Amino acid sequence: MAVTPTPLLPTDKPFPINLATALQLADARPIDVAVAAERMELAAAQLRQAHVFWLPTVYLGTGYFRHDGQIQDVQGNIFGTSKDSLMLGAGPSAVFAVSDAIFGPLAARQVLRARQSMLLATRNDSLLAVAEAYFNVQQARGNLAGAEDVVHRAEDLLRRAEELARTGEIIPELEVLRARTHLARSRQAVQSAREAWRVASSALVHILRLDPSAVVEPLEPPHLQVTLIEPDRSVDELIPIGLTNRPELATQQALVQATLERLRQENLRPLIPSVLVRGASTPVTGTFAGGLFGGGLNDNMGNFGARSDFDIQLLWELRNLGFGNRALVDQQRAENQLALLELFRTQDRVAAEVARANAQVQSATVRVRDAESGLRDAVDSADKNLQGLGQTRKAAGNLLILVIRPQEVVAAIQALAQAYTDY
Repeated sequence: MAVTPTPLLPTDKPFPINLATALQLADARPIDVAVAAERMELAAAQLRQAHVFWLPTVYLGTGYFRHDGQIQDVQGNIFGTSKDSLMLGAGPSAVFAVSDAIFGPLAARQVLRARQSMLLATRNDSLLAVAEAYFNVQQARGNLAGAEDVVHRAEDLLRRAEELARTGEIIPELEVLRARTHLARSRQAVQSAREAWRVASSALVHILRLDPSAVVEPLEPPHLQVTLIEPDRSVDELIPIGLTNRPELATQQALVQATLERLRQENLRPLIPSVLVRGASTPVTGTFAGGLFGGGLNDNMGNFGARSDFDIQLLWELRNLGFGNRALVDQQRAENQLALLELFRTQDRVAAEVARANAQVQSATVRVRDAESGLRDAVDSADKNLQGLGQTRKAAGNLLILVIRPQEVVAAIQALAQAYTDY
């Protein structure tokens, strides 16, 4: 049943918007979506880094070496000399952990999948928050429209009661006081409803990051209803749909796979050697594996020519005599179990949310039908009570009495106010 939209006050700054626009802004404006998107970019960068883990770091530059004074040769003889050398070249520096190079990208890829699914989940949460905030604005505006309709009827009641009280015979002054009190309370309800509209509007403006001083004015009528789930759908039919489509579950599944890859990595780490590659030229310039080298006695700098020195080693690592490796395996196994338990908890939460939403839909279907019928009857009752307020009939002794007394009209208008709230 339609109620007339209530205009804003002249001091308000209106911001007209419809539901479709609000939902579009839910994907573009909220900070939570931006944060989730940046986390996905971070995971993508970590995956790119994992893909190039096997590449060595290359140093380019120059190194100068100078010695003056005593020195010892390989036979152990001590003698004095002065010499210097210069190296221009490049050299690699890498500890190539094969297990990390194999399993690191696999785990990073699963983390990226989890972040992508989390971005979808955050967008869904943002859409839900905006939709709830938008309908809170609609509800507050509808309550205001209903409260103002009650005020108009209460003002009409007071006017009629004052006219009847002037005769001094049909109704006592007490009835006028009752009608005036009811009007004052109805006006208070209007102020409270207008405050609720502004508060609900500020919540929506906050989520969408709009002008904080704006008051959202929905373009749809306050009695707008949107049906997303048909009430006749069973909860057993809806739960599999939720478990299949909720991105939170995809997030947890990817994290479980990531922990499995890390567990495999730690199990194989002691069996797969690491490769150590490094430059091995003269001291100080030992970073360089190849380049142009020259030098001589004292300050002589000559005899330049090509030079190449490097070494490669295969290293099997047993951390803390193997006990450290065992601890890392246990740690990753515990991480995997935690991820599995979190997946099961998310599944239970999704199923509970679907069941709860289904119960709300079925209950709301019945309550909306009853509220529409109740509001329709309440409007009819308030109209007929106001219309019959001035009608009289003769009692014993030719005494005129009212067919409908003001207190009965007050009760009818109060029932209408409650019907508006229920609706």
